[in-house]
Amino acid sequence: MRIGLLETGEPPGDLAATHGGYAAMFVKLLGEGHHYRVYDVQGGQLPSAPGENDAYLITGSAAGVYDPLPWIAPLKAFLQGARGETPMVGVCFGHQIMAEAFGGRVVKSDKGWGVGLHAYEVAARAPWMDEARAVAVPASHQDQVVELAPGARVLAGSAFTPYGVLAYDDARAISMQFHPEFSPDYARALIEARRGTRFTDAEADAAIASLSAPNDRERVGGWIQRFLAQATQG
Repeated sequence: MRIGLLETGEPPGDLAATHGGYAAMFVKLLGEGHHYRVYDVQGGQLPSAPGENDAYLITGSAAGVYDPLPWIAPLKAFLQGARGETPMVGVCFGHQIMAEAFGGRVVKSDKGWGVGLHAYEVAARAPWMDEARAVAVPASHQDQVVELAPGARVLAGSAFTPYGVLAYDDARAISMQFHPEFSPDYARALIEARRGTRFTDAEADAAIASLSAPNDRERVGGWIQRFLAQATQG
């Protein structure tokens, strides 16, 4: 499978040197059995046409979908053009930009930061999911989808993040707010890098402590793999 990785951000500081970039994290999560092409979206790179790859994955970013950045509008336009043409998966910022591109709404939530290990209860089961009733995966976000786009269906969420996992059945697309590509070690390092700026010491300590619990990263990675396998056969 040819997977286009639309890389919309990078780890802060020197974390990429230790943990790799976000595209590399997804390659590790999804496995080497695919042909990956990475697009530096912030640098102005996008596929020339949706058919350039069999599927797309949109990564996380420190940017907000509402930020006045020159690469946001072209990315939205590409996603709108690819909708229904090529399967896609959005994660964190990718989840949010897909919602905005398809007609939903994203805001900086007054709930504050969602960071550490977050559990979502499964509300509806898609064919590519397993029998899990809930999944716990590292999260790092302040923005949230607050209005669903037409055709969006909620698969999982929580009181903090009601629209945690979405499916766009007519578009062969899914998205999720948490980060299955984040290892606990990277999630801890990211929290430490933002301690005292985005998070208080108490918030950082609580988030780091939560990451010691078992997580479902590999399970959700399996969901993504099965979704892509099924969606590209359709």
